[in-house]
Amino acid sequence: MTAATSEFFSAAVDLTPAEPEHFDLAFTAVTQPCPWPKAYGGDLVAQAAAAAMRSVDDGKALHSTHSYFMRPAEIGEKVRYEVELLRDGRGYATRQVRGYQNGKPLYVCLANFTAGEPGAGYAAGPPDWLTAAGLPGPEELPSSAEYLADRSGESMTESSKAYWSFGRSFDMRHMPGPVYLTVDGEPVAHQAVWVKPFDALRPVDGLTDAQRDTAALAYVCDYTILEPVLRVLGLPWAREGLVTASLDHAMWFHRPQQPGAADGWLLYAQRAVAAEAGRGLAAGRFFTPDGTHLATVVQEGMIRASQEGHR
Repeated sequence: MTAATSEFFSAAVDLTPAEPEHFDLAFTAVTQPCPWPKAYGGDLVAQAAAAAMRSVDDGKALHSTHSYFMRPAEIGEKVRYEVELLRDGRGYATRQVRGYQNGKPLYVCLANFTAGEPGAGYAAGPPDWLTAAGLPGPEELPSSAEYLADRSGESMTESSKAYWSFGRSFDMRHMPGPVYLTVDGEPVAHQAVWVKPFDALRPVDGLTDAQRDTAALAYVCDYTILEPVLRVLGLPWAREGLVTASLDHAMWFHRPQQPGAADGWLLYAQRAVAAEAGRGLAAGRFFTPDGTHLATVVQEGMIRASQEGHR
């Protein structure tokens, strides 16, 4: 896995229509390669969002999703998404999406859509800690591949190194620094990540370009959202014995991206909200380079860290 491409995202949201068994519509999708025991949670978030969007044909746009991860998904295997058409109103529509693998439900999502209407607007800018620190541009920060090139240690393997470097469809550049092998920078409760597809996003059957761009945010958001919690707890990803898993997830899409904007850099500002009893909660916001607030993410995850060897 050495080619830097966004094709893994495109493959993740390539849905195949199927005969429904439980609800009104059904699609199948395949989870993408990763070097962990379970599939990447963002595959499920984006695939369910894509299934919900393909069930709405009157121009309404996805504005929020609320989801639970119930079981881990197998890597490289089909997930069946069943869509229930809960409501179609003039201004709003609601869908329930359930993901099944091997006959068992593993993911459930409620998705809401809006027709949009005139109204006053407001958008909070990037957080004060970020602007006060003097935000470096993405070109001033190392890519994951550049950062990891001469590094090794802890539980990182050649496979996980290649995956972090090239296998996630998006270039990710951290401030104050990554948390791959060590917590690079201060163990504070916030961080920011510049994200950009490795190459231009490909057309996706069944989705408009705007819907594909929405699915791309849903896909990439899960890679780093727990990192501010890991950072403040002093836990790098490669810590021996560290186990994490997404538990629940919510996302709000406040305004559409301009055509082509999804192929450029976006700023993902994140903060830890709480950590206790093996769970951590984090919030993140996506901004365009000019500070326009596009979307908000809140996610809780399981965080289990073995203390053996680190006393």
